[in-house]
Amino acid sequence: MKRCLTIGLALVALCGVSTFAEARPPTVMNSPGYDARLQESRSALSGSQAATAPANAPVAKPKRSKKKHPN
Repeated sequence: MKRCLTIGLALVALCGVSTFAEARPPTVMNSPGYDARLQESRSALSGSQAATAPANAPVAKPKRSKKKHPN
């Protein structure tokens, strides 16, 4: 009984310690300059897509071709 209790406490302690682990190495740091440039480039991309296609532009349908059967 004492052995099962010890194993159970060890498992609980191991699970508790594993929740403190981080997914990235400690050398990786957030850069505010990089984040600002990234947001700027994303906003420029999203703005350019909306500006290239007018809302009332006709949409070309894809051409349908007959299926080729092997002889």
